[in-house]
Amino acid sequence: MSAIARCMRPGPSARWSRAAATGLRRYSTPASRAAPLPLDGFRVLDMTRVLAGVSRDSPRPHHLAAAQRQLTRRTSHTARRSWATLGAFAFHLLRTVWLMQCSAEVIKVEHPVRGDDTRAWGPPYAEYKPGSGVTGPGEAAYFLGANRNKKSLGLSFQHSEGVDILHKLVAKCDILVENYLPGTLKRYSMDYETLRNNNPGLIYASITGYGQTGPYSSRAGYDVMVEAEFGLMHITGSRDGPPVKVGVAVTDLTTGLYTSNSIMAALLGRAKTGKGQHIDVALSDCQTATLANIASSCLISGKRDTGRWGTAHRKYRRIQPMPPPTIAHPSSASIVPYRSFKTKDGDILFGGGNDRLFGVLCDGLGRPQWKDDAKFKTNADRVANRVELEAEIEAVSQQKTTQEWLETFEGSGMPYAAVNDVQDTLNHEHTKARDMVVEMEHEACGPIKMVNTPVKFSESQPTIRSVPPMLGQHTDEVLSEHLGLSESDIAGLKKQGVVS
Repeated sequence: MSAIARCMRPGPSARWSRAAATGLRRYSTPASRAAPLPLDGFRVLDMTRVLAGVSRDSPRPHHLAAAQRQLTRRTSHTARRSWATLGAFAFHLLRTVWLMQCSAEVIKVEHPVRGDDTRAWGPPYAEYKPGSGVTGPGEAAYFLGANRNKKSLGLSFQHSEGVDILHKLVAKCDILVENYLPGTLKRYSMDYETLRNNNPGLIYASITGYGQTGPYSSRAGYDVMVEAEFGLMHITGSRDGPPVKVGVAVTDLTTGLYTSNSIMAALLGRAKTGKGQHIDVALSDCQTATLANIASSCLISGKRDTGRWGTAHRKYRRIQPMPPPTIAHPSSASIVPYRSFKTKDGDILFGGGNDRLFGVLCDGLGRPQWKDDAKFKTNADRVANRVELEAEIEAVSQQKTTQEWLETFEGSGMPYAAVNDVQDTLNHEHTKARDMVVEMEHEACGPIKMVNTPVKFSESQPTIRSVPPMLGQHTDEVLSEHLGLSESDIAGLKKQGVVS
């Protein structure tokens, strides 16, 4: 801003007076771009759905042989700056929002009639203006928060033409991101092995609840399920209160960050080799990785975690915990039910992300009449009657053990999970199958266990390459190899106390 402009611009008090007089708050407006943003020219085909690993409601294949012939006839991919994402969930809040803010073009593919599930995740809604020609309560705040800077394409997998359109769009992309259950997209010739034959440079990121391998890989997953099953809910909440979910879908968000970073790493790798690769990202792995120092404490000590400590750091055991809240059990503000409930011997998470899934829950609980109850029929009804419904559910859930409920809902397609502590998470059969805990030899401590990197690559194998170093362990190596210092130079620095 020039000196003249600064002189002419109203001072803070004048601006505040004007805002007070008009009753309007001043908000910042998007700044004009002086230079291209990092992802200018990239295109994202965003087919995000809420469930991490779509199984039920998945489309059926149509005329795949013809689609495959058309796919293989297309020209190979050369230096295109495009993205595609197929299927996803709330982790797109960070993944695609971040890509959009870096100027990638995002085309969101939605069901042509009902659209994305989050369009119904209200209230609150941004109400439609009179005369807009659109009916209904408005646009859900949840959807609006995750979908700025996007274009919407209504497209159905139920038609062969829709599948063909997808193939044509992917042919123009550098990167494809999807979150369907392993094997689902192979029915449409949209799996990595098929697409890489036509496009060796394709970076194909698969994000699911439990990954491409392991005993739980065929399960769909929500953030809140993984928070429960992989330790986070057990260590979140007041000291004497119930396990609670974090206020936002934090596992979705961290998975989005891991995915974005992994895609960038794959792009850098492709710049060197010309080859793409398959990236396998699981919410369960990312959640285990973000247990951080709590997981390390459990692995090293072999003991269970110390539970919930509210806002107190777990190092300070003598701090008196706050009393448990007297308000309703913390849960999702816009989805009901979506929280943990007490059982005979612990806690279990139930997530009714839409009306169909709520019906599955009702049947499993032995309360099918709730599906037609006017107080619970739609998500908006359930939000309005949250306290009553959640009390009814918990009255039923306490009649069986956690394991009995797990067996009841196995294969139902509804999000559910036991609430596990950190030690149970680290010893979980799926955690072990995904190699999320590794044991390495420490020169001073002997064998130690650590949480492994959560992202799997097809062409490269990022992992823990070395144990944490002893103090000054690599001083000589770094100073000699990178700075060219001699042994006598280094010895002199050590003598002066400059290095150790």
